[in-house]
Amino acid sequence: MSTEAIPAEKPKRNYNALFGLTLLALLVLLWIILSLSTSSFASANNISNLLRQGSMIAILAVGQTFVIITGGIDLSVGAVVGFATVIAAMLINAGVPVFLAILLTLLVGVAIGLFHGFGIVKMGLPPFIITLATLTSLRGIGLLMTNGNSISINNDAFQEFSRNSFLGVPNLFWMVLLVGIPAYVFLHHSRWGRYLFSVGSNAEASRLSGVNVQRTIFMAYTLSGLCAAFVGVLLASRIGIGNPTQAEGWELQAIASSVIGGTSLFGAVGSVHGPLLGAFILATINNGANLLNVNAFWQRVITGVLIIVIVYFDGLRRRGGK
Repeated sequence: MSTEAIPAEKPKRNYNALFGLTLLALLVLLWIILSLSTSSFASANNISNLLRQGSMIAILAVGQTFVIITGGIDLSVGAVVGFATVIAAMLINAGVPVFLAILLTLLVGVAIGLFHGFGIVKMGLPPFIITLATLTSLRGIGLLMTNGNSISINNDAFQEFSRNSFLGVPNLFWMVLLVGIPAYVFLHHSRWGRYLFSVGSNAEASRLSGVNVQRTIFMAYTLSGLCAAFVGVLLASRIGIGNPTQAEGWELQAIASSVIGGTSLFGAVGSVHGPLLGAFILATINNGANLLNVNAFWQRVITGVLIIVIVYFDGLRRRGGK
């Protein structure tokens, strides 16, 4: 029985690897085309800026992927990012040591994720509803806390981190690796990662097989909240303020990056490397469009078309596998 399970995993892994290579080839192709089309794309300053732009969405996309694999969705991540900038700014300005302020901000993200898990598992609310409610509520709570104003962060060292580089690579990109490597190990080489796929495939069958479905859902949304709060800390460092209206629409970019990276909105299909590449593909498209003076509205159209095409082919793949 165990010998039959091994071949069953190979097609999925081969598909993920092939799709990941395709995304990487697409990203390289875009970089080559834009390098030939504009004189400024390949400049060190622009590449650093592109990596910074894509890094925060990439981390958000990883957290979103955990949720989507279970068959859920988290619409609150952009609001959590904005709210986290406020929490981090208030704590740092209050004299709390930076490390402790960051830790407390991350715990806020964890608490929000646990709240989502409670709403879905214990209250029976659809993920769309509970996370949409959090999206609107956190924006309002943040505005009440700040009286609608931005909070300037009075700590130069905290702000310099996101603007500096290590070995010529922006620190924000190193944060992608800091999140991406353990996320990869967790999703693809741990039983908890297998549980996420199992719940997304068939929650009832997973329960009958001994998987704690409720705990798995709690875990997925907690990780999403944690990633969003971490991005909030990075954003606060980059812009030097706490503002609850920041990161508006980032939840859609995170979902788009995850879907472009091969995560199925039907659940049970996804990876870590795919959403990371998807985020940088979107960042490259947006960056290149700006350099080519393409109307910003067309950037949204291109993103939407990409999502439609990929979801369509994902549906064909699913039907073909039945």
